[in-house]
Amino acid sequence: MTFAPTAPAKLSMTQVLLCGAIIVTLSMGIRHGFGLWLQPITQEQGWTRQTFAFAIAIQNIAWGVFGIFAGMLADKFGAFRVLIVGAVLYALGLVGMALSPNSLVFALTAGVLIGAAQAGTTYAVIYGVIGRQIDPAKRSWAMGVAAAAGSFGQFLMVPVEGFLISSLGWQQALLVLGGAVLLIAPLAFGLREAGFAAGSTPAKRDQTIMQALREALKYPSFQLLMAGYFVCGFQVVFIGVHMPSYLKDKGLSPQVATYALALIGLFNVFGTYIAGSLGQRMSKTRILSFIYFTRAVVISIFLLVPLSPLSVYVFASVMGLLWLSTVPPTNAVVAQIFGIQHLSMLGGFVFFSHQVGSFMGVWLGGLLYDTTGSYDIVWYIAIALGVFAGLVNLPVKETAIVRGQLKAV
Repeated sequence: MTFAPTAPAKLSMTQVLLCGAIIVTLSMGIRHGFGLWLQPITQEQGWTRQTFAFAIAIQNIAWGVFGIFAGMLADKFGAFRVLIVGAVLYALGLVGMALSPNSLVFALTAGVLIGAAQAGTTYAVIYGVIGRQIDPAKRSWAMGVAAAAGSFGQFLMVPVEGFLISSLGWQQALLVLGGAVLLIAPLAFGLREAGFAAGSTPAKRDQTIMQALREALKYPSFQLLMAGYFVCGFQVVFIGVHMPSYLKDKGLSPQVATYALALIGLFNVFGTYIAGSLGQRMSKTRILSFIYFTRAVVISIFLLVPLSPLSVYVFASVMGLLWLSTVPPTNAVVAQIFGIQHLSMLGGFVFFSHQVGSFMGVWLGGLLYDTTGSYDIVWYIAIALGVFAGLVNLPVKETAIVRGQLKAV
């Protein structure tokens, strides 16, 4: 008498969301505040803004590159191992960022190390667990919850980071955060999936990694999602890193920038949750187009009205609703088209495009400021790209792919 093998027991939805949310809160919350270090570090070290911006640009591109491999490893061996390694790398990167004697070491620690750490502790890895452990009927909503947690991390951590810098100094603040980020390691045990206990995938795969990758890269809708996500990265990282300095240049106090970044995080809690929830009932690609078009309008209005603390807070609040609200629908569309077997890896590829945009946004911000003495050109680029991203998401098909038929957009 033979028995069919039983599927590994699934983790509870509460456990997955709680542990995943706290991990994303720590990882995303810390990185959202890096713009607060731009002026303290460049002024003390005698570096240009482009030097700092280039290191953060490297961080974003490293996050994208390592994210692909972190996704592959998480799909193969489970998220638990990847999260542990990511937590250790994050701590080492923050300590190295604090103690860097020159710009090269700063680029390697703040850039490469922290970028690799973020690849292993943020959305691609966490969403892989959500995709495997949570019913498809609740998947988009659950992804919205996880994204909202990252937003709450920004709201929570940015004021904390501002307080640490003002009370301890920028170096000691980074060392404290280096210790705090190690909390990700024990939280990772809550995402330890039974099917990966022996170091292998919990179920037989219909495709190899390379087959899944070739299929996705040839599929026009996947290409369009990547193009839209490039714009998302450009806009949010440019604003997140350079807005504090932009506001200070305009004569506003540092507290205005701190409050603005916190407001972005607070309202993004609602924006990401709403986007994830709406994705259960509405076209996800229409949601994405609406977000990108609205961003272009909001940035345009911000540049046209007289600058004041009130206008900054209104801008930050509205942008917060749109900030990471692209994340749940984008990843849910990928899962809907290609399934969940290689979700972390394919999510990593889409996110790589996001990080190329992030690299360009933060680096061009520093380069064009040092060249022209103004951020104006980069703001205009951000507006034009918003319109572009809104348009390219309109023709994306959300239906599951029919294997071997790749002609439809």
